[in-house]
Amino acid sequence: MKKYCILLSLVIITCFTSHAQKANPANAEIIYHVCQRSFFDSNGDLHGDLKGLQQKLPYLQELGVTSILLFPLYEADCYHNYFANDFDKIDPEFGSMQDYLSLVKELHRRGMKVYMDMETQYVAEKHLWWKDAVGNPGSKYSDYLLFEDSAHTIPATIIADLRGLNSYDGSFIKITTVNLKSEKVLDYNKKLFSFFTDPNGDGKFDDGVDGFRLDHAMDNLDGKPALRNLFRDFWKPLLDYVKQINPRLQNVAEQADWNDYGFTYFEQAGVDRMFGFGLRSAILSFDKKALIRAADTILAKCPDDKSQLIFLENHDLDRFASLEPDIRKQKAAAALMILIGGIPSIYYGQEIGMLGKSVSLGNTDGNDIPRREAFEWYKKNEGPGMAFWYKNTGEWWNKSNVKTGDGISLEEQKADKGSLFNYYKQLIRLKKSNPALASGKYASAGNNNEKVFSFYRSSGNQKVLVVVNLSGEPQMANFQESHKKANSIFGKELRQYQSIQLNPYEVAVLELK
Repeated sequence: MKKYCILLSLVIITCFTSHAQKANPANAEIIYHVCQRSFFDSNGDLHGDLKGLQQKLPYLQELGVTSILLFPLYEADCYHNYFANDFDKIDPEFGSMQDYLSLVKELHRRGMKVYMDMETQYVAEKHLWWKDAVGNPGSKYSDYLLFEDSAHTIPATIIADLRGLNSYDGSFIKITTVNLKSEKVLDYNKKLFSFFTDPNGDGKFDDGVDGFRLDHAMDNLDGKPALRNLFRDFWKPLLDYVKQINPRLQNVAEQADWNDYGFTYFEQAGVDRMFGFGLRSAILSFDKKALIRAADTILAKCPDDKSQLIFLENHDLDRFASLEPDIRKQKAAAALMILIGGIPSIYYGQEIGMLGKSVSLGNTDGNDIPRREAFEWYKKNEGPGMAFWYKNTGEWWNKSNVKTGDGISLEEQKADKGSLFNYYKQLIRLKKSNPALASGKYASAGNNNEKVFSFYRSSGNQKVLVVVNLSGEPQMANFQESHKKANSIFGKELRQYQSIQLNPYEVAVLELK
């Protein structure tokens, strides 16, 4: 892999480190999960790109996020880039390797972090391994892929016995499974991940990622007999290797089984973070018992040196505003996601209530485009930078959720003090300003009302109580523990130090003395 030499002086590195330390005084991390193709287009080709994302970093800092999680960047024909043609190249529709390195360095200069999504378990037919090994058992890459015949003419299927992908643009992309049990494949991945950890090999990491997101990570990939014990034989050796290069890396795995709490990934695969799918389901249920059950497991039992990513939306899920149009419930769910613990992850556009539900228009990846539409910068559904890469390609365009004057745009919400956008800003500012909310431990706080969920966040001698009305009716709650001094830092005060009355879906945060 080609190395790009970028020489930085010691003074710049020192300034970068100092800036990063000052950026988050309470040590709170807020991740922004961005589909860069849909975010901001810098050159007028309708594809969001790396330069466009860099131009919008001031917006992300205004919102309060500290980190970005990118969709895959490697060269691919599919719009979501999950099935690579070449892992070593940046997709030219996003820009160049220099554009990528410029973005990473600017993020770090601002005290922000960057995480790269990687799925090296599969490749598409244009990948070198496919082109050289299919039909050629003597290829030096013959061990890199799985085959169903000795002549290597039938590449193995991927998830759910798929051999290809119908793309939104009418093309068909053949895909197959990589042999993760091959030592050569492991060595290749070590080099690939190492490059993005420290591109110029100088040990300073100002140009390197802060961690990787491992998509569809499994111990037994897709149930294939040939790909068992991958935690032991592939993932842990790989993650241990890159952590020797940069011990500060924080790697997150998406469990293939969303009902899995992910603790085996911590114990056996060397993963630092997992996705709190169970807590997401509980938050969206607005059910107190489900919230207590999920939080007591996912948060309270999480090892001290590990973390959970807490989220409402991602690229594989319908947007919450399409599932729940009540803005009060959207705000309450946002408060739970941001304040309950773990590391909040906001999916781009979630902060302005963007809409989008998967559609069923045949066997095509276009079905998920409504979940991944262009970020809505303007009141009108047009303007500089709008990333309409899917324009005029199908029903997902004809029935686009991006509309003029519906209140769902950054332009409309910035000036509205009661908007969802400004509510997210308030919550993030509150979390980052308070050590207990930023990084404190979670514990349930008992009360006598089944419609009111309450919990503590504690750090050192600081303790915060968060109370949320889960219903559309006013509620009164009495707490099992008496709070003699409680200062409101968001919402209402306690009554008589032990009870509180909340309006429908109202949130209150109190610092206990």
